[in-house]
Amino acid sequence: MHAINKTEHGEINSLFDENSLVEALQSDQTSVLSTLKSAVTNINQGLKRLYQQGVPVEEVVIGRAYLVDRVLITLFEHYFAAIEQPIALIAVGGYGRSELHPASDIDLMLLLRDEEDKKTKEAIEKFIMLLWDARLEIGHSVRTLDECVDEAANDITVATNIMESRLLYGDTELFDNMQALTGPDRMWDNQSFFQAKLKEQIQRNGKYNDTAYNLEPNIKEGHGGLRDIQMIGWVAKRHFGTSSLSDLVEHNFLREKELKTLLEGQHLLWRIRCSLHYLTGRHEDRLLFDYQHQLALEFGFSDDEEKQRSNIAIEQFMQQYYRTVMELERLNEMLLQLFREAILYKDKPGETVVINESFQIKHDYIEVTHADVFSNKPTTLLELFLINEQHPEIQGVRAETIRLIRENRHLINDEFRRSSEARRLFIHIIRQSRGVTHEFRRMNRYGILAAYIPAFGRIVGRMQYDLFHAYTVDQHTLFVLRNLRRLSVPEFCHEFPLASGITHHLKKPELLYLAGLFHDIAKGRDGDHS
Repeated sequence: MHAINKTEHGEINSLFDENSLVEALQSDQTSVLSTLKSAVTNINQGLKRLYQQGVPVEEVVIGRAYLVDRVLITLFEHYFAAIEQPIALIAVGGYGRSELHPASDIDLMLLLRDEEDKKTKEAIEKFIMLLWDARLEIGHSVRTLDECVDEAANDITVATNIMESRLLYGDTELFDNMQALTGPDRMWDNQSFFQAKLKEQIQRNGKYNDTAYNLEPNIKEGHGGLRDIQMIGWVAKRHFGTSSLSDLVEHNFLREKELKTLLEGQHLLWRIRCSLHYLTGRHEDRLLFDYQHQLALEFGFSDDEEKQRSNIAIEQFMQQYYRTVMELERLNEMLLQLFREAILYKDKPGETVVINESFQIKHDYIEVTHADVFSNKPTTLLELFLINEQHPEIQGVRAETIRLIRENRHLINDEFRRSSEARRLFIHIIRQSRGVTHEFRRMNRYGILAAYIPAFGRIVGRMQYDLFHAYTVDQHTLFVLRNLRRLSVPEFCHEFPLASGITHHLKKPELLYLAGLFHDIAKGRDGDHS
């Protein structure tokens, strides 16, 4: 009849006393609300105490879901004991994944075979009203099986929630029917599901300014945030039927080292989100300035009082955050490309267009011609970005090539930087008539820009506190490069006519772009960076 998510932590188990709630339900209805409120308070305060004592965030997040399961099942058993209609209490969304951060909504679905009768309707109203009165943040829907199927067919978000759903209590057959009728063989097959979720991510990225690196980022919805990790999980679950990210290693989609990076990134974001919820006392996913200093101290960073710099702790904390989301953003890009190849191009071998001895294009994505391209000729690590600029038909970089770039970054050493070929390629990249900003962003994301210009590596993810900047130093620099490039585009000449006119008469505009690239490169070194 029901399934409870388990937690091994004994102290977490003891935070909810089922017996006292059962006794209140069976004896005096007037005491039910006060007993439930006490239980909810005890759970919330107990988890907060354990978290602050150093219990891992995973225990707290999964433990809260487990405790809420027990509360809901206890109440549901009582209020629906006399209901004859088939009904199921189902956890959906993040709660369906058994993940509940301190102030996250508890998303529920009450599933019925047929329209609720009067008796069922009254039971549902009492149940939901009690949850709200006890200050449990409930998000709920009441649907018949047919309504559920119709809504899932028309709305990818509903279909995703159902895919992640978990039966808490009630009619198992009804729940199984819902899962079967909304499965990939009935609606949203692997291809359509992937394309719809990809569209969702593109729209979300646009909403958050196509960057994770503004100074007050949203840790859930921004680039490289928790949604990007969830996106990987959703597609993997739909395509492979996997239950965890670690299953991707078995399917050869992730390597152990990459999985470790992914899980470490998720761990940091979970900790920040958990701390944010406790700090603010509400569902808050934005790392606003007001919270950054306190969080930085909580995460073990400290200010340098001797140098009278009060922002050092924040800078170090936020740089750790930004560099983590940059890694997650790259992993998201790589995994989505792997999914694209496995799902969209599975039965389409595609024509291979050879560019030169090192690179070729397949399905509009560039790839190396063999695995030793970078190790045999390290300067091809720069050549790839130049080719992307010169071939507008290229849509991106194939996943295995992204992986090889990361594995061969160490080849960019002092000898590499001194080589005339590397310098020639770099200048050619910045000289091109199209794609310069796009490729410099990619070079930064893949770690190539920081490797080739070590001084640039020091400003990656670095904050700057003043009224003139809204992004980290590296992202601000790339925006400057974009704006300088914009001056050279005829259709934008009306925006800054004088500056555009001057730019069009420059014999070596690449010098202007290099100046833009280097203008803030000494930020954060305690001196006058100019």
